[in-house]
Amino acid sequence: MVLNELPCSGKHISICALKRMGGLMNINNAEFIISAASPKDFISGSQPTIVFSGKSNVGKSSVINRLLNRKSIARVSASPGKTVHVNYFLIDRKVYFVDLPGYGFAKVSKTEKERWSNLMEEFFARDGLISLGVMIVDSRHKPTADDVTMASWFLSSGCPFIVLANKCDKLKKSEMEPNVDLIRLTLQLPEEVRVVLFSAEKGTGSSELMSEIMHFIK
Repeated sequence: MVLNELPCSGKHISICALKRMGGLMNINNAEFIISAASPKDFISGSQPTIVFSGKSNVGKSSVINRLLNRKSIARVSASPGKTVHVNYFLIDRKVYFVDLPGYGFAKVSKTEKERWSNLMEEFFARDGLISLGVMIVDSRHKPTADDVTMASWFLSSGCPFIVLANKCDKLKKSEMEPNVDLIRLTLQLPEEVRVVLFSAEKGTGSSELMSEIMHFIK
């Protein structure tokens, strides 16, 4: 398999580089809009929506913060599972970044898991809520059963999505290709779904992800 992913070089992507990728979009103009606790609060139709998903400890909020060159616009908690609603951030009044609740955290109650499942089923069943999905997995490990479920939701929605293999800075070069192959196989990804090696800590893969996002921004 020939990887399309950027090597995990450990270089930080600069604000200027992201601005070049974004053209006229000012990524520094980002604001929190709403934390949707129920389907009636979902936003659709007004702007493109880039939807981020991942298990509780995979670094989802850190990925969003890295893309926006912010430290804490998306909350980073020492306790996994703290994102419990669907959080909307408006970027330069042109695109929404949507932070879905983290999944797979063992200490969450059965009632909370059921609430999350119902919220997500409704989210993925509705048309017009997803322009591009960004599913985040841990590049170091085989995807979990919950990851497989999330991938199947994206696939069944018919919406385009990519998979970010986060924490690639923790991998040896010799581990990258086999781990990406394992992710593809476990998630049963069709060929058109890309897997991008990413590091929220180092910035690896940021420009590649932003390039994908820009396809959906007018």
